[in-house]
Amino acid sequence: MASTLVKIDVHLIFHVKSTGVTMRKEDLGRIFSYIGGLIKGLDGIPIEIGGVTDHVHIFTSLPKGKSLVDFVKEIKADSSKWIKLLDPSYVLFAWQEGYGAFSVSPSLASNTIQYIRKQEEHHKRCSFSEEYKKFLDAYGIQYDERYAFGD
Repeated sequence: MASTLVKIDVHLIFHVKSTGVTMRKEDLGRIFSYIGGLIKGLDGIPIEIGGVTDHVHIFTSLPKGKSLVDFVKEIKADSSKWIKLLDPSYVLFAWQEGYGAFSVSPSLASNTIQYIRKQEEHHKRCSFSEEYKKFLDAYGIQYDERYAFGD
């Protein structure tokens, strides 16, 4: 083929480190917007970004020239540095080392967008660990709870 054409959409989830500080609700919009800008700067396409004070959901198309591992690593590192500059209260902010990455078919894109938009409502009924377990189980991912949810 003469050119490389790629369309891989993923739903990323990462959590704030338990020994750090959570994001303040009033800062979430700015944080999600900043992450969207990072994704664009890495040649990805941010589709929907949302979450609550202790974790973020990112629905994005991956850039064709970058591995998933490097893409996520750059988003987490750059956003963590930026969040620390928002306010002195964020000096101990950090993301957990791991993350979840789940493929999304085009037929489920609108469901994924709606799911991310309703995070605040969703987490009135469901904890992060319950939510994350549902993703892992739905995708048939085997995990050890000692390592799946800790820092």
